[in-house]
Amino acid sequence: MLWISPLLLCTLALCSLTVLADKSKSCLEVRKLYESKGFNLNDAPVHEINGDHLKVCSQGHTCCSQAMEEKYSQQSKHDFKAAFTEPCSTLQNVFSSRYKKFDEFFKELLKNAETSLNDMFVRTYGRLYMQNSELFKDLFAELRKYYVGGNVNLEEMLNDFWARLLERMFPLLNPQYHFTDDYLECVSKYIDQLKPFGEVPRKLKLQVTRAFVAARTFAQGLAMARDVINKVSTVNPTPQCVRAMMKMAYCPYCRGLVTVKPCNKYCLNVLGGCLANPGDLDGDWNNFIDSMLSVAERLEGPFNIEMVMEPIDVKISEAIMNMQENSNQVSQKVFQGCGPPKPLPPSRVSRSISDSNINHRFRSYTPDERPTTAAGTSLDRLVTDVKLKLKAAKKFWSSLPSNICKNNWTSGVGEDDCWNGSDKSRYVYAVMANGLENHVNNPDVQVDIANPDIVIRGQKMSLRTMTNRMRSAYNGNDVNFIDISEGGSGEGSGSGDCDSEKCGDFVIKSTDDPDKIKPRINVNDNNVKTAGGAHSNTASFTVLLPSVLLLVRLWR
Repeated sequence: MLWISPLLLCTLALCSLTVLADKSKSCLEVRKLYESKGFNLNDAPVHEINGDHLKVCSQGHTCCSQAMEEKYSQQSKHDFKAAFTEPCSTLQNVFSSRYKKFDEFFKELLKNAETSLNDMFVRTYGRLYMQNSELFKDLFAELRKYYVGGNVNLEEMLNDFWARLLERMFPLLNPQYHFTDDYLECVSKYIDQLKPFGEVPRKLKLQVTRAFVAARTFAQGLAMARDVINKVSTVNPTPQCVRAMMKMAYCPYCRGLVTVKPCNKYCLNVLGGCLANPGDLDGDWNNFIDSMLSVAERLEGPFNIEMVMEPIDVKISEAIMNMQENSNQVSQKVFQGCGPPKPLPPSRVSRSISDSNINHRFRSYTPDERPTTAAGTSLDRLVTDVKLKLKAAKKFWSSLPSNICKNNWTSGVGEDDCWNGSDKSRYVYAVMANGLENHVNNPDVQVDIANPDIVIRGQKMSLRTMTNRMRSAYNGNDVNFIDISEGGSGEGSGSGDCDSEKCGDFVIKSTDDPDKIKPRINVNDNNVKTAGGAHSNTASFTVLLPSVLLLVRLWR
């Protein structure tokens, strides 16, 4: 029998252990990374083990236990959401801050215009203005109501303003008569025929309507963009996306390749597949951005609300001066159409003249009296800033995969020594184009193109609706209001009584009453007879007309 020394046996055993240890690679670096994620180090083997238990990563020798793969799957979902949310949050904040700035600007602009008019009229007309200032207060109240979403027809509201102004002004021009409410109502019915205020009401109505429609719709567009991004960024990744993300980001760890980054094209296909639904927004999003840019150009030019509101008191004064200059002709034609008014007793005539005696004429602003710029800025500066942000936001959704990959996984990676999903080698597949349908054959992510995400579909419809409203606003047509609040859904709801196709049509209020009105006046008839000596006594009051007309500015 062959005798073997115990010393030799020990030597052979140590050699065998050394050989086995060499074949089983150390998982030290993998364990360090695993622990750095906050996971339990007991889950991670010290040396490679058999990978038959793995469901996503390649089986064979591995540094990942079953528990590690499960944890990596959870981490992959978290990583994706963080990488997706970060650029969305950045852009959302851009739109949110610009919306707040525009909203603040528009509201303060209205406030400044009203305050400026009130201050000047109080200084100029004193008690008479204060007694009749509700007319202008109502005007600004209606403009504010429209901007914040009230059911206000701008054209009707402005028509009513001028009619009420005429009703207040006409008795002042004819203080020797008594006018009933019915008679004054008749007077206002002839405003379109007589045009007592000249062309100012028509021009101002066009300017105010276009400016306010554009301003309100533009502010809504900024809020809509903010809310669309917010809704889309909350969409969760599909199980197929999470699986692909883990395979790209953590399966190389299981192979011990802790420093190898994913190939760029590989990452683009993984993120493109994960973001196939959001990527489908790109066409509608770009159309929306283009429509916003178009309205922005209008705000810089003919629809500039700042240029409309700052001198609105000057324009109203011009209208009143027109009425003053044409008062004789207007009064004669009204007396013919509505009938001769009832003269006041002589004692009341003198009192009426005294009460309506205004010796102040409207004066223009001096430079130091011009309204202060709203919100510490100007509309031009605001629009210029937003236009830059809008242009940068184009193709946001289609560029997300590239930006996310670059910022999180593939920066500086080479195409020959990168992780391709199974090994450290070149990635051989083509990159899929943007859009849901283009990912039907995505080699790395299974994408269900037959069932688009319901949230994404809703936001596509929201963008299309707002784009149509922007185009209407660009053409100067009114659109129904979308109720959008901070953090809202972005889908909006019309608070008005008209739909998107009808809101551009204005229904003018009719006050005609055949029983109270005589036949239509021929406004071109220069040979109109005075009614019952209507103006035989008026001549003595002609000197009051300038001041009387100015009083009108103050009215109501």
